[in-house]
Amino acid sequence: MFNRLVPGAVLGTLLAVPVAAQDNMNKLSNMQRTDAAFTTIDQEGERADALNGILEHINVPDGFEASLYAVVPDARSMAVAPQGTVVFTGTRKDKVWSVVDRDRNRVADEVKDFAPSVTFDIPNGPCFSPDGFLYIAERNRVLSFPAAEFFFEGPDQPVAVVVPQGELIPAEEESFNHTARVCRVGPDGKLYISIGQPHNVPPVDKHELYAKLGIGGILRMNPDGSGREVYTSGIRNSVGHDFNPANGDLWFTDNQVDGMGDDIPPGELNRQTAAGQHFGFPWVNGAVEIPDYTDVPRPEGVEFVPPQVEMQAHAADLGMRFYTGKSFPEKYRGGIFSAQHGSWNRTEPVGARVMFTALDEEGNAAGTEVFADGWLDEETGEYRGRPMDIAFLPDGSMLVSDDFAGAIWRIAYTGGE
Repeated sequence: MFNRLVPGAVLGTLLAVPVAAQDNMNKLSNMQRTDAAFTTIDQEGERADALNGILEHINVPDGFEASLYAVVPDARSMAVAPQGTVVFTGTRKDKVWSVVDRDRNRVADEVKDFAPSVTFDIPNGPCFSPDGFLYIAERNRVLSFPAAEFFFEGPDQPVAVVVPQGELIPAEEESFNHTARVCRVGPDGKLYISIGQPHNVPPVDKHELYAKLGIGGILRMNPDGSGREVYTSGIRNSVGHDFNPANGDLWFTDNQVDGMGDDIPPGELNRQTAAGQHFGFPWVNGAVEIPDYTDVPRPEGVEFVPPQVEMQAHAADLGMRFYTGKSFPEKYRGGIFSAQHGSWNRTEPVGARVMFTALDEEGNAAGTEVFADGWLDEETGEYRGRPMDIAFLPDGSMLVSDDFAGAIWRIAYTGGE
């Protein structure tokens, strides 16, 4: 397992990193201790009480029940460890949280920061390989932690640099906008990382560079960072993707252009069946043409792949996951659950809910419906919470991260078939 920690690949080139942080990385690569200390989040008290008060507003289908799984500040993308011991949860700040349910009563007992000796920069995207390597995709770096599920109890984690700081995208293209990366390990054993482009619509003079580097796309690479290629093109800012376990197809959400009105362009849920497919942006979102690129020639010989599902405009479709569990009723098995974060500049707010998309025998979308809502107060337009990502525990129950409320919610089926 530890043979991936090749000395030359571990340190990489640590650019624009504080001296203390670089020193910690040097120590960790050599299995040496640091003086880092944990930050622990209280799971009881006023904050937990306030979050439990939100539950009375959450609507789920008959036979399902919503509960508070954990108090987790800024909770974003989640990765459930292979043994189910820990849920690693990224943020858009500088923390990755380890969330532990020791007594398996489906309520977290402990939430503390993972690897506090590492200085993270928007570590939104954790994901696991089948053999237990935890990858964390940051704004402009990718790290790997071997056996994180078993070492998380200590502040010092063995770590390898998969993509060094400043090399996921050019340093001059770093931004405060669309920085939340998502990663998955595909059926081929390779690492897939989404890279949102930082603009509402990219300047025309940036398009060629972005297309070449995969900014506004999904990258594919080997687990050690080698063999990097642009796997997916023509997306704006995808913050959720997953592979269909039935056939290996890659599905992903995409967020649309702002400033064109309340009801266009639609949100997207896309299906990719082959490497190199193009999904239309920045020429189109769905079937809606983007005015900035009307006069820009489209890629020669390229056919744009339309969305499988056009979601409500500006609902902000983010994390998604295929349901592979067995505790939910049959209609949900093999389908897609996706989180809508909620609109930020629509005249009437929409979203803040969990959607379900069924698939047909050919693997295409066969209908989408609201699965859970109530995080948006329809009367006042205020958000009680904003669902961001979907994950599943070994018992088949659903976790929903919420970076606004600072929580992970659990939705379980308690009714009969």
